[in-house]
Amino acid sequence: MRTPLRLGIVGAGTIGQIHMQHFGALPDVEIAAVQDTNAALARKTAGEHGVSRVYEKAEELFAAADIDAVIVGVPNKWHAPLAIAALEAGKHVLLEKPMALNIGDAEEIVRVQKATGKILMVAHQMRWGWWVLQAKERIERGDLGDISYAKCGWFRRKGIPGWGTWFTQKAVAGGGPLIDVGVHLLDLTLWLMGDPRPVAVFGSTYAAFGPEKRGIGTWATPDFEHGIFDVEDLATALVKFENGATLSLEVSWAVNKDTDSAPFVHLLGNRGGISVQGGRHKFLAEIDDQPTEEDLVPPPDDEGERPRLAKHFVECVREGREPVSPALSGLKNNMILDAIYRSSATGREIRLDFPTE
Repeated sequence: MRTPLRLGIVGAGTIGQIHMQHFGALPDVEIAAVQDTNAALARKTAGEHGVSRVYEKAEELFAAADIDAVIVGVPNKWHAPLAIAALEAGKHVLLEKPMALNIGDAEEIVRVQKATGKILMVAHQMRWGWWVLQAKERIERGDLGDISYAKCGWFRRKGIPGWGTWFTQKAVAGGGPLIDVGVHLLDLTLWLMGDPRPVAVFGSTYAAFGPEKRGIGTWATPDFEHGIFDVEDLATALVKFENGATLSLEVSWAVNKDTDSAPFVHLLGNRGGISVQGGRHKFLAEIDDQPTEEDLVPPPDDEGERPRLAKHFVECVREGREPVSPALSGLKNNMILDAIYRSSATGREIRLDFPTE
């Protein structure tokens, strides 16, 4: 029996509980402590998941000598300060997306991660979907050839989360659907494209539903009386890369469009393509001068994306390996997101200078 990897959970809300469920199911892993500014919620969650210790302050959890790694699942505004404090306290970190509220905070996380040598992994669970792993395998063996264009997005028909809560306040969330769900599709598609270096961004954001308190979804409880909505509810962007490829991103929380309210990804290569939309997952190519397509099929024993993410983080901590979604990938996401917002505000293309390492 190996010594258990002891985890501390910062944030006892929905995402923290999801992580407790999946990490708690792994052998040789112990959820040792939980912390939340809502002490009652922290105690309740700890009791439900058999966690023995509850801390009132994150700094107290970070100071615990027997905690090996922490999972940070709190509103975006506190991602950077908590991740940095955990790294400086000698803890490995699994950090919820987006990595930071803005590019400045993301750069500081990367600096501290490099200085401490600790592992920081961004929790992009979509990278671990069954079809994503199959697509990545095909891409790496050359089935798609050179990917010149990718189109991805997520049109939610009526899905503004928690109107008036932290989700819809720029100072706390950093933005609307672009930074909420768009970061998932951006990160996923960049990874499938081989992480090309971004050089330019042009984008626009819109708020047509939220200011009128329309397009409300079922996630979280709205605060119509005292809440704030000062983010976008629709965003679109084009990202140009150093290798000449282009990525198109479209996301919404609310939109008057015929949509299945599910993510979509299209990867266009000169030898083949991947198209995922509406529950369909296809590899497309041309054989003997005829267009062909092949369904991507989930394995019968698929364990799911979140268990795979949890296992990967534990393996990286135990073996000292760089994770699939390291701090530098989070920095790239934040740089592009910031550029989209700046482009929308100025009406101009934004040039980027992403570091090579």
